[in-house]
Amino acid sequence: MTIEEHVVLVGDDGHALGTAPKTSVHGRETPLHLAFSSYVFDREGRVLLTRRADHKITWPGVWTNSCCGHPLPGEAVDRAVVRRLSYELGLTAERADLLLPTFSYRAVMANGIVEHELCPVYRVVVDTPVVPNPDEVAEVRWMPWKEFAEGVAGGLLVVSPWCREQVPLLVELGSDPMTWQPAPVTALPPAARV
Repeated sequence: MTIEEHVVLVGDDGHALGTAPKTSVHGRETPLHLAFSSYVFDREGRVLLTRRADHKITWPGVWTNSCCGHPLPGEAVDRAVVRRLSYELGLTAERADLLLPTFSYRAVMANGIVEHELCPVYRVVVDTPVVPNPDEVAEVRWMPWKEFAEGVAGGLLVVSPWCREQVPLLVELGSDPMTWQPAPVTALPPAARV
């Protein structure tokens, strides 16, 4: 028997309101819920881009940052990042560094489906090979950060709406992703603190 995955619902004040089945929260009236985005880098400072599987409910087949997901109720967000990187990309990560603790966005697809997430952003550095899970990822590509960031800024690269909003905020942290200073866990909104 498979247990249905739940997500944490979040109020406008950043506090948890309860939980809901993950399958029920992505629609035309998507409530604000807790998620995460992560940017995986190799030792050369290249960022790992992924193309979302074609059967995804939201933004199928679209290129985006390395890995996104939802922490389980009661799960620390950085642990959720490590868990999903293993599941989606076969990556072993020692840690995930919090970069944008309060990032939030709302985006609407052409068919009316809405993403509405409180979505802290993390950096992960790996030196293990990528093994994409086809249930989640259609394709992967490593790209120098500067080239990627400039491509997103100039509109030359079409990426997910959350990635398009996150990249300029990450650029503000400095030109070298390896020197970005992590934010303290205490900067996370209350719903994201375990």
